[in-house]
Parts: sequence; structure tokens; C-alpha cells
Amino acid sequence: MNKPIPAADAIDTATGNAHARIEESAERVKQATSNAVASTKEAVDRTADRVEEGLHTATDKVAGAASKATDKAADIGERGREAYDAAMDRADEWLEQARDYVREKPVQSVAIALGAGWLLGRILRR
Repeated sequence: MNKPIPAADAIDTATGNAHARIEESAERVKQATSNAVASTKEAVDRTADRVEEGLHTATDKVAGAASKATDKAADIGERGREAYDAAMDRADEWLEQARDYVREKPVQSVAIALGAGWLLGRILRR
């Protein structure tokens, strides 16, 4: 009575085959998932590298433009200072010439000042 039953053997064999097929399918799914993850990781890495290169390029361009703008502003500031200094020097020269003229010709200077005051008064009354 200890004889194996053929139906039970068939069920054991079918169960074993099903189990083997499930394991094979699971292994294929696992492998496909691993391949998909690796492929996605590579794509993300490539994209990140491109973005990083773009950011470096943009940063370099902005830094270059800022440097040029700073140099230009410094140049304009220097030219402005030079023009201011030249104007102040010219004004000092004219003031000194006017003082010398008043010292050399005081009567004429007073007459010119009176005439200029009278003329300015006439113009402002109108």
C-alpha cells in the first residue's frame, strides 16, 4: 500500500514545473527591471552632465559680461574724473585771470560790474 499514486506524482511534477516556470519568469522580470533601471540611470547621468555643462557655460558667459561691464564702468568713471578735474582747473584759471584783471584795472572792473548789473536788472524786469 505504499505505492505512489500516479495522479499525485503528476500533481507533484506539474507543481514543480509550475514552480520552475514561475522562478524563470521572476528571474526574467528581475533582469528586465535591472536593465531598465541601468538604462534610465545612464540616461539621467547623461542629461545631468549636459545640464551641468550648460550651467558652466552660462556662468562663464555671465562672469565675462560682468567683468566687461565692471571694466567699462571703471573706464567711464576715470574719464568722468578726468573731465571734472579739467573743468575745475579751467575754472580756477578763469578765476585767477579775473582776479588779476581786477587788480590791474580796478576802475574798469567796477564800471563793468555796474554795467552788467544794470543790464541784468533790465532783463529781469521784463
